[in-house]
Amino acid sequence: MFSQIRTSTKNREIVVELTHKFNLGAENIIARIAIGYSLNSGVKFVPTDVKDSGGKEYSKNVLFGSYYPVYEAMICTYYKIKSVDKDLPRYFKMHLDHGLELIYQDITDNPNLLGYDYLFDKIHNGLSEIC
Repeated sequence: MFSQIRTSTKNREIVVELTHKFNLGAENIIARIAIGYSLNSGVKFVPTDVKDSGGKEYSKNVLFGSYYPVYEAMICTYYKIKSVDKDLPRYFKMHLDHGLELIYQDITDNPNLLGYDYLFDKIHNGLSEIC
């Protein structure tokens, strides 16, 4: 259905900065986390909310790796759509941009926060919600 996703122009720099801050390896790792974090935030988008696409480009395979079916299921369940929905790529893009902005804001609000501490806190909070 789609082969690539681009962040907004603003998020081109943010993804690089967050990747360095968290030191998790490739930029696609923070992008994957951002999608999940955005979905967890409870914000729902409409397809017309999509921002510009002048930022970092990810191929579908690089962004999701072998986890694409998991991310697809999360988006489809969240929006109650089928995997063939024409707006699926837009939802991925909007949650990628939104998640990057959320994480960046968290880090900006607390510049002394270490990357792993931040991630462990978010994982702990997420697990607490489902237990």
